[in-house]
Amino acid sequence: MVQIDDSGSGSLIGGTCIGAARVETGEYVYDFIPIEYYRSHLFRTKEYLTKSAYIVLSLLNRLCLQPGEKVEICQGYMFDQAREFLKARNIAYQCVKIGEPLQSLVENTFQEYAISLGLPLQYVKYTKYPLHFHRILRWVYADYENRAPLCKTGWKSWKKYGNLLVNVNDDVLYKSNYTCLKCGNQIKKGTKVKRLEYFSNCPNIIYLHSRCI
Repeated sequence: MVQIDDSGSGSLIGGTCIGAARVETGEYVYDFIPIEYYRSHLFRTKEYLTKSAYIVLSLLNRLCLQPGEKVEICQGYMFDQAREFLKARNIAYQCVKIGEPLQSLVENTFQEYAISLGLPLQYVKYTKYPLHFHRILRWVYADYENRAPLCKTGWKSWKKYGNLLVNVNDDVLYKSNYTCLKCGNQIKKGTKVKRLEYFSNCPNIIYLHSRCI
């Protein structure tokens, strides 16, 4: 039996991971819907759903799907077009809620991908809501010029919060245990810093090393 699942469609940064696994052997393959599909006309016309469908067919081919082999596919919207593709090719499938081990395999693949884009390890590994929109937005505003291109800019939430006014001022940080969200290094107590302030769904303050601006 082959199962199919996705991860990352709800993350502000990056594309979406589509993964497939053969339950009996543990074979696992994956691919990504590129971030470009979440921008401009490609997002408005939902081309990411068509791209997802082609990826599903590609993954099944890589796994050498056998005639009559059972296919289970996640019931989420990301596979709306994929289900039509499968039906048109007479590939029988069932829509189910995908569990372990594929769920974790795909989630871990997306997390490693997000880390490769520069997202701090603690943002994806050690928090209850690792890919929360406003939490990632803080990371984006810490280095806006370089990180905004990593975002799903077609989202309504990006249009609302993605071009906010940011005030930058000099400050001295007297608290400890702060990390610069631009370079990723610790800010020592008593260090001169740049203080970035903006308002999204609440007031936000970001401290960066002065040299990082």
